[in-house]
Amino acid sequence: MLAADPNLKCVVCYARISFDGRVKDAHGVEDQHRDMTETARRFGWLIVYRYTDNDKSASKENVVRDDFEQLLVDLAAGVTPEGYPIHGVMAVNDDRLYRRPSDWERYLKAFTSHEGRVYHDSNGIQDLYAEGFEIKGLVGVAMSLSETRKKQRRSRNSHRSRAIRGKSVSAWRPFGWEDDKVTLRQNEADAIRKAVHDVIAGASISEITRQWKEAGYVTSRGNPFQYQTVKQILMNARLCGYREIKGELVRDGDDQPIVGEWEPIITPKQWFAVTAKIRERGGGTGMPRGGLVHKYLLTGILRCGSVLEDGTVCNNKMIGIKANDWLKYEHAYMCKKTVDGGCNKTYKRGDKTDSVIEELVIAKLERDAATKAQEVPDWDKADALERALKSRRELERRWHDDEDTDIDDETFFRNLPILERRIKELRADQRAHEALKAEAEEATGDIRKSWGSKTLTQKREAIKKVLSAVIAVPGGKGNKTFDPDLLKPVWRTSE
Repeated sequence: MLAADPNLKCVVCYARISFDGRVKDAHGVEDQHRDMTETARRFGWLIVYRYTDNDKSASKENVVRDDFEQLLVDLAAGVTPEGYPIHGVMAVNDDRLYRRPSDWERYLKAFTSHEGRVYHDSNGIQDLYAEGFEIKGLVGVAMSLSETRKKQRRSRNSHRSRAIRGKSVSAWRPFGWEDDKVTLRQNEADAIRKAVHDVIAGASISEITRQWKEAGYVTSRGNPFQYQTVKQILMNARLCGYREIKGELVRDGDDQPIVGEWEPIITPKQWFAVTAKIRERGGGTGMPRGGLVHKYLLTGILRCGSVLEDGTVCNNKMIGIKANDWLKYEHAYMCKKTVDGGCNKTYKRGDKTDSVIEELVIAKLERDAATKAQEVPDWDKADALERALKSRRELERRWHDDEDTDIDDETFFRNLPILERRIKELRADQRAHEALKAEAEEATGDIRKSWGSKTLTQKREAIKKVLSAVIAVPGGKGNKTFDPDLLKPVWRTSE
């Protein structure tokens, strides 16, 4: 074609869009390429390559636009990846190509590395070789950046304004609510309530994730649940009706949390409790700690009570094992073999041992629960928080008062961080107290009834809270009847 028409322009097209919407069907970049194809046909140009960066921002420094980078390489080389010459570039608008000064300079250098190229955007054919065009381009980039920041600022202000009004701003349907983001989807809401209750009682997020997967739940985007997704759901203040932005509760003029327009799933006390529980794990990060996952209830809790030849007690941690097939029970506990540091002299039937210890623990928990809620006093720093908030309001009032010459900018900004830090510390203490109170109230429920629905991990956590160990005294040689009196619980003392 070039041999037949030496004046034929072989051009490349570049299309980009920052957000591809929810369906991710690339319709935005397809529309851009369609428009450029029609324009190229009018000019008699031949499109030899199409570069596309879909769903990628041009204003964020941490975003790598692969096709834009490839375009710069090909412009410098003078040919497309297939070897076709590049006589020009097309874009529906210049901000599709660049939004930052560094990208504009790189693009201009690559474009002008060869003479005689054409460039076309919404302003028509542009002469990028003209004197002063580099400055003109930088001015355009600066204006584009300014407009981008204005939009971001308007978006943030709008987001916060809606938050203060208690409006839902979720882009997707939140798990637990219907498409209107206000009405509860009961089966999902029930799953969240149970998960919150279980986590407060000691269940891990990994267990909740597994339960939701087995129950067939998926995210609102249709993806299987992962650990991090479940953690984010359980820590979201939306569950109790509160609004938050970047992890901070949105508050009104009286410093009270804003209540949203949607139906809450749990109470604020339950939310404080579950978030505190999650933060306790993984050094406060809420990340899974890993470690052993035990198959049997009392592994590591039972200790061998066999008296050795030197008069000392073995005291080795006993392990759970699968019982022989001909026995009536499925598992047992035994002291480790001598090569592993044990004495191998104590053996206990698993099902009956579990039953005895569970009954002891349930009875202990029931006794403790009767007084546990009463042991948590009311938060005693409410006055201190109110004084700190009042001091901040007074400082802000005096700073805004032009007639008050005692508070200048330097004084204001020196004192404000001190008050802000004090308020933040008091609120953190308040949240911790609310969590403790909520956990205590959870403990007053029907412990015996709820015990059967607990996971193995929850039961082990509950047992370890009240028992330091259980000493298993051997029953002697031969096939003897199971004797519960040979199990000696070692109760934890109150600190």
